[in-house]
Amino acid sequence: MLRQTLRPVTRCAYTTASIAVQRAQSTTSKSAIKNIPVAAASATLAPTHLSNTQYPRSLQALHLKPLKREAEYGIPSCDLQIRSYSLQPLEFFSDFALRAAYYLGLPAFGPVPLPRITQRWTVPKSHFIFKKAQENFERRTYRRLIQIKDGRPETVQLWLAYLRKHQYYGIGMKANMWEFSELGVGKQMEALNDKVENLESAFSHLGQVKDIGTQQKVEELLASRKFKETVGLVEPPTRIREAQSQN
Repeated sequence: MLRQTLRPVTRCAYTTASIAVQRAQSTTSKSAIKNIPVAAASATLAPTHLSNTQYPRSLQALHLKPLKREAEYGIPSCDLQIRSYSLQPLEFFSDFALRAAYYLGLPAFGPVPLPRITQRWTVPKSHFIFKKAQENFERRTYRRLIQIKDGRPETVQLWLAYLRKHQYYGIGMKANMWEFSELGVGKQMEALNDKVENLESAFSHLGQVKDIGTQQKVEELLASRKFKETVGLVEPPTRIREAQSQN
């Protein structure tokens, strides 16, 4: 009887002793971690292959605002208006357009929020006499403006073509471009007119512009052998008409 009563007591004493040891170890580990500096703790906890990696600047720039170039003269060359029915794709594509302009060397300004366009429609729910049961619909169009200054026309066209190629869903674009030329544009236009006149003389040998000639040449053409073979006539059509008129 004594042995049976003593066994559970010894087990309880052993379990309580083990719990006390575990608590002491946990407290010592916590105190040791508290005494370690933050930088040393992060260095010990972080893997070595992640701490040594250095991401490229192009990847780091995705988490920052898009870079912009400064305009030297401030002459506008293109106004790009971006439209959408929701804000999320509009903000995303305007950010994409600014980054593309920076890497193409174009000074871009914006995006400037424009007044939104609100359209409403009232439509009857059913037909015939139930006109009082109507339903209202509303559509909001959000807009952003990006302006390019001091840009060459070729570079601006390349930028617009790149945006058109990678156009995001639910996005509409409208661009106004300005091109500036040198003095003496009138002389260049006169030179173009002279070139057009020279082209007319060069294309005068074509059948659409070529003059057929007099009536005698027309009769010779109709009486030719090639014309007879293509049409299937034995006699020329002029003689056939004369014979029909005599009869």
